[in-house]
Formats: sequence, C-alpha cells, structure tokens
Amino acid sequence: MQSNVGGIDKVLRIIAGVVLIALAATGTIGLWGWIGVVPLLTGLFNFCPAYSLLGIKTCKLKS
Repeated sequence: MQSNVGGIDKVLRIIAGVVLIALAATGTIGLWGWIGVVPLLTGLFNFCPAYSLLGIKTCKLKS
C-alpha cells in the first residue's frame, strides 16, 4: 500500500470525517453521516483506494 493522499487533501479528509461523524453522533444529520468514517480513515492512513484505481496522487513525490 503506497501513500497517495498528502498535504491539504489529508487534512481536509480528516476534518470532513470528524465533522460528519460528530453530526451523526449528535443526531443532526442521521445515520448516513457515519460515512464520515471513510474519509477519516483514508486521511489517517494516507491511502485512498479510489485514487489508486484512477491513478491519482496528491502526495509529494520522493526524490
């Protein structure tokens, strides 16, 4: 598993995931908010399976 999520993308994924989970936990947006687990985990692990399939990398290339 090679990193394909980096920098701002990682931060935005983690923030979006935490916000969605918090809103779902408080009952504000309902059960679908638990989908926030997906961006949270992809941000924490620096790997997105969809990016891998599409050949996208937002992390810096190692020299």
